[in-house]
Amino acid sequence: MGRLFGTDGARGVAVTELTCETAMQIGRATALVLCRKFGGKAKILIGKDTRISSDVIEAALVAGVLSMGADAVSLGVVPTPAVAYLVKEMNAGAGVMISASHNSMEFNGIKLFSDSGFKLSDDVEEEIEALVLDTPEKLTELQKNGCNVGRYIHDSEAVDRYVSHLLFTGEKSFSGLRIAVDCANGSAFATVEKLFSGMGAKVYLLSCSPDGCNINDHCGSTHLDNLVEFVKGNNCDLGLAFDGDADRCLCIDEKGEIVDGDMLIAIFAADMKNRGVLQKDTAVVTVMTNIGFSIFAKEKSINIAQTKVGDRYILEQMLLSGYNLGGEQSGHIIFRDYATTGDGQLTAVQLLSIMVRTGKKLSELASVMERFPQVMVNVRIDSKWKEAWKNIPRIEDIINSKSEELGNTGRILVRESGTEPLIRVMIEGKRFDLINKMALEIADVIKESCPAM
Repeated sequence: MGRLFGTDGARGVAVTELTCETAMQIGRATALVLCRKFGGKAKILIGKDTRISSDVIEAALVAGVLSMGADAVSLGVVPTPAVAYLVKEMNAGAGVMISASHNSMEFNGIKLFSDSGFKLSDDVEEEIEALVLDTPEKLTELQKNGCNVGRYIHDSEAVDRYVSHLLFTGEKSFSGLRIAVDCANGSAFATVEKLFSGMGAKVYLLSCSPDGCNINDHCGSTHLDNLVEFVKGNNCDLGLAFDGDADRCLCIDEKGEIVDGDMLIAIFAADMKNRGVLQKDTAVVTVMTNIGFSIFAKEKSINIAQTKVGDRYILEQMLLSGYNLGGEQSGHIIFRDYATTGDGQLTAVQLLSIMVRTGKKLSELASVMERFPQVMVNVRIDSKWKEAWKNIPRIEDIINSKSEELGNTGRILVRESGTEPLIRVMIEGKRFDLINKMALEIADVIKESCPAM
């Protein structure tokens, strides 16, 4: 059986790779697997981002859900964490988010949430996958007809309920703060002005005019240059950058410097420990987390739990061990006291709340951690090299050689992306010129050893 779900749901080029037929079958299988315990007509919430293909994928999903006798509740354009929050609050059988997150507009994806608001475990995803890929005839056999099919319902109040939830988690006023917000022409456009203007801040919106094709197009958390220049040129207190589905957030301080996810987690961990609310004095991070975070944590007597890359693995560790703060460098940050998944706007509310409580500027808060220089080089590969590249001696040899050369002054991590056909070469160290040269050399060997067809 081929793999349908990656580390963050099913994803591919919309219509040609992530086909309408596949979307319909995922809708059917999701209704069957996740709504069993509800009996009768369970409901499945469906949200989407702003890319043009989200409508056609939604239509196919809805058809699949309804054909199995479940009701489909359309939330419209919402952030991914809104689906995670609302599925539990509305007592739904499951939640579906149609989005390819930070990827460009030709891609789309399907993320699934259980009735508790958590992303699905591997075993449940595998059950859905088996129905779609191995035994689709079961789905055909179990389709409903007549009055037993489901109903399609549009919920026009979903955005307001989600915004109210976010407002509840932070300080009651951000009056006096000047905030620049890059919405990536994505899901945040539906919520961000209500959220921050409602708390009294002066808000400047960038990339907040989605046309279906401009999501993540040289904007948002993966392209920060425009936001940096706007913050510096307009005397803003900070800039906030979201990705296409607003589950991640990166920041720009008042000086125009980038504050990434590692630095944000350091700010939150220090604040939560000082207030006595950091569970077990521990933050959960990934193998990609900057070395500087380890130094910060040691100085502040904060424990670190480390996982594989991916917010699902961070959450698993948090739930297993009872931790309430975790995240990764990309800006996925999970506050378990308030959410079941990463939430970019929740992250922003918590950061602004710290600024209000302490009276400190973002640059001062971010100085709690020194970030070591880090280089990341992405090498695009043909699908036939997935996993196989790890067994090529030339690649193994150069990684080992450069690791020995770097010694204890840094580290090298080479891994396969869970969402794109890429191998990521990451090196940290004290000298940027040295680690940049090393990363390019390793990337060149990977390109030569894994030629495209």
